[in-house]
Amino acid sequence: MFVVSGVGLGAIRQYNNGGKKPRYGVGYWDTCMMDRDRRLTGYLRGQTDKVAAPPGFELNNPWKVCLSAVG
Repeated sequence: MFVVSGVGLGAIRQYNNGGKKPRYGVGYWDTCMMDRDRRLTGYLRGQTDKVAAPPGFELNNPWKVCLSAVG
């Protein structure tokens, strides 16, 4: 029973990471870069080698602006 649940959990983690091993000890910089990669490719661990960003990425900003404080 423990073997089946352990293998299943490992398979789910690998599937969620795009077939890559899970990351341990992720710092703030790594988290920011993983979020940027997610916004660029749609996957948390996805990376791209394209020079130009996809259309709509210029509006895909992680910083939220409070419009009520502007006026």
